[in-house]
Amino acid sequence: MTTDQYSVLGKAPTAEELKELASNDMHLTIEGLNAGYGKMEILHDFNLYASKGQSVCLIGPNGAGKSTILHSVYGFSNIFSGTITVDGKDITKLSSAEKLKSVGVAYILQDNSVFPDMTVEENLLMGGYIKDNTNESYEEAEKIFEKYDHLKKRRNHPAKVLSGGERRLLEISRALVMKPSVLLVDEPSIGLEPRYIKMVFEILGDLQKNENKTIILVEQNAKKGLEFADVGYVLTSGKVVLAGKGDDLLYNDAVGRLFLGG
Repeated sequence: MTTDQYSVLGKAPTAEELKELASNDMHLTIEGLNAGYGKMEILHDFNLYASKGQSVCLIGPNGAGKSTILHSVYGFSNIFSGTITVDGKDITKLSSAEKLKSVGVAYILQDNSVFPDMTVEENLLMGGYIKDNTNESYEEAEKIFEKYDHLKKRRNHPAKVLSGGERRLLEISRALVMKPSVLLVDEPSIGLEPRYIKMVFEILGDLQKNENKTIILVEQNAKKGLEFADVGYVLTSGKVVLAGKGDDLLYNDAVGRLFLGG
């Protein structure tokens, strides 16, 4: 798609307009972010604001910079300028492990990242690899088994026997062992059958509503992502070109034509 095709979305939102989409209980902020890989800049003066327990879905064409946002928050990209804060703490220059341990930022990869020959329980315990007290990892794993019967029944089985949806559940659950406050979720529906997509979004919804997790989500299935999220950001060429409540974007004619097949 060309830049001209995105002109129908109107004027790009200002930082103040983006802030208004978050409540007063600001949790995660990204301001003036310029980031990329090597010397290549992918994100240009990017801003994002999310309140505690809010979900934000990032949509846009391939190459728009959606995953780079998650990478930048977690520490997988080069940040040239700008700041990232969680609960007012500047985490811009912290390592991934420091971000996970100090402010609870967890990243759920889009790739199949389970260890196939390790048991389900061993995979879960890997989520707490940086905990000083390993007993805490076992305690959190038990809580997860009590919550998700799918995993409990297979706790001693190698992860390779799990279905695609169960592997996704394991990946999400493994991130929960560190009791994160922010979940960065990259393409949760990718490669899954519809029934498992429904299950994964139900789990994310439960984590947001009942455990007050802040969720930043990249989802190629824009319709599903906007149905789930409180707020949607539309990106192209490393910039936000439109933002609004998820439901509003879902029924925006221009967004429908560009991303929803409408």
